[in-house]
Parts: sequence; C-alpha cells; structure tokens
Amino acid sequence: MAEAPSASIEEAAVVSLAQRLVRFASPQTERMEAEPAVQNFIGDCVVPLLAERGLHGRRDRMGNLLIELGPQQADRSLMLMTYAMTHPASAMRDPYGGEILDLPEGRAIRGRGISEQKGALAAAIAAVDQIRQSKSLRGRFVFALSSAGETGRHDAAATVLDTLGYTPELGIVALGTNNLVALGNKGRVDIEVIVHGKATHSSTPWNGVNAIDGARLVLDRLAALPVGDDAHPALGKATLTATAVESFPKATHTIQNEVRLTFDRRLLPRQDPETAFAQISHAVEGIDGPWRVEAKRGAYMYPCEISRDGPLFTAIARSRAEAGLSPPETLYSHSALDAGFLAARGCESAMWGPGRMEQFHSDEECLLVSELVAGARDYARLLQSHLC
Repeated sequence: MAEAPSASIEEAAVVSLAQRLVRFASPQTERMEAEPAVQNFIGDCVVPLLAERGLHGRRDRMGNLLIELGPQQADRSLMLMTYAMTHPASAMRDPYGGEILDLPEGRAIRGRGISEQKGALAAAIAAVDQIRQSKSLRGRFVFALSSAGETGRHDAAATVLDTLGYTPELGIVALGTNNLVALGNKGRVDIEVIVHGKATHSSTPWNGVNAIDGARLVLDRLAALPVGDDAHPALGKATLTATAVESFPKATHTIQNEVRLTFDRRLLPRQDPETAFAQISHAVEGIDGPWRVEAKRGAYMYPCEISRDGPLFTAIARSRAEAGLSPPETLYSHSALDAGFLAARGCESAMWGPGRMEQFHSDEECLLVSELVAGARDYARLLQSHLC
C-alpha cells in the first residue's frame, strides 16, 4: 500500500518552510492588496517555493496566485484559500526573524503572521506538495493565495472566483483556528456616519452649527437601536460598536463643521449586510435638528454557518476516520473572513488551520511545531481522501 500523504510530511521540512514565509515581510498598509511588500511576498517568495516543488500557476489582476490540479471535468472539487497579508509588525520585537522557541508545551516558531496566516499557508503548501505527487488525482483542486488577509473585505476572493470561471464545491479558508473546524462565524459591515454642521469661531458658537452635538445624538440614537432580538446558540447576539470618531476642521478655537463616526456592525448567520446598513441609515437620517446626517456603507464580509452533517465537515471527518482518527473539534468565531462569501457563491466553506487565535496580532505571536505539522497532515488527508 502506498504511503499516505500525511505520513510523508516531515516536521523539519514544514518548519523550514514556515520560517521562510515568516522571514519575508508582507504587512498590511493603507495600500491594502496593492501593497508592494504583499505582492512581492507572493511573487518573490511563494512562487519560487512552489516552483521548487513543481507547482506552477498564474496571477490574476489583484495579484492573487492560483494553481489548479486535476481534471477540469470532475465530479468533485475543492479549494484551499490561503492568505499573504499579515498584521503590521506593531510593537513586536524581531517580527520577521522566524526564531525557534523552546516553550513548556514544546518547540514553537515565532514571528508575525505565523499563528494567523503563515502557519496555515505553510501547512497548505506542504499538503499540496504531497497531492501533486499523486498519480490518481480524480477531483479538481485549486490552491489560491489571496493578496488579502487583513483587509476586511471580499474583493480578492471575488477576483479569485471570477478568474477561475467556476465555483469549487468545497472550500477551506486556511487560517489559524487552533486546528478546529469553524462551523460558523459572524459577518461584518463597516458603516461611516457623517454629521455636517457649520464652522465658526468658538467665541461665538451661536453663529455656527456644532457637528459634535449632532454626533452625540447619533451615538445616543444608535446605542438604543435594536439590532435584532434573535440570538445564535453559539454566537450570541448581533452587535453594533462605535470604533472611531474624527472631527473637522483641524483648527483651534473652531466650532466643528463635520464629524465622522465609524461603526462595526456584526452579522449573525443569515443576516444580510445591506439590510443591516439600511436600518442604521434610516435611523440616523431621521435625526431632527440643524445638522445634515448621512450614512455610507463600507467594506463588508458575509457571515457563515455549515452543518456537521453537510458535505464539507463530512469529508473532513471521513478523511480523519480513514487514518483512525476521530472527527476534529469545532468552534464558532466572532471574526469574519472569506468563508461566508464563498458559501454565498455556492462553495461550502469553513475556516480551519494551525495557529492559536489568541495569538493573533500579539507581540509574541508564535505557533507550536506540533500544531503546525498536525495541520499540514490534516490538509493532506482531506485532499487525498476527497480528490484521489
């Protein structure tokens, strides 16, 4: 009997791969997916790594990398979507060193993005390398490296599917989830509320209209706004949170003629971002007074929920059962990524991968080597079981 792909993933090789990924910085900046460091990470780091393994693909208009394996006309298809962009270095010391730590729990790799995007990316590359060597690939497989990762929007994922020209039936969003399968996650829509007033010198406030006073009314109105009585059994209730306030003009002793407030509206599964935005827009535009108030919808991400009895979790559980392992444990997440978008396009998807979520964006971000290898082997089992 041929050796299972998961058994042939060697610890030293996947650790070295993860270190190479961490040592090439690809932080989020105001340029988002167009950030040169992110694009260079894909083109100058990952493309050569994959070429060394005989894997070659194409770049789309947003710089996403796509590699397709297996027959185009197949009854089964699966996509592994990985991410290039990480949180900025912030206050992390030596964020791109990729050093090995000896922790009480075992050896760990330290570096920016290792627990969030780059550990799962390393695990995915190791698994794809194994499936490439298979002589019996009967399903259609897509490896996608998205130029996103921290943008909070679906633009890159939409471009991936548009470039492919079809939607795979199953998808894994390769991200750190403590190696638990995310059965569901909240979505999110960003909303900016702009309050317009009239500027004047602050010694004669009666000659102006203070936008700050209008902003206070907006905050009070939205604090009292019900965002839904329904509660999800695992995710709880939807939330609406003010995350930023900025006023203009930037001048001393001046009544402010504009205030911009940013809100984060979290969405439960089956809640629509357009409906949530419309509710907030209606509430603030109905405020009486001398101000003019408008709401603008920003970036959004769809919520997601899958069933343990559905095709994706069933395929994952079957792949582990074939190796004598029990089904993976599960979680529900309050954060959002691309699983909801893929599901909305007909690809049943879930976040799943090595990396502890409590490590995200921390100043000591690290990933246990044992968890990295376990994640790579899980990916390899799934690809082998579902596609071969």
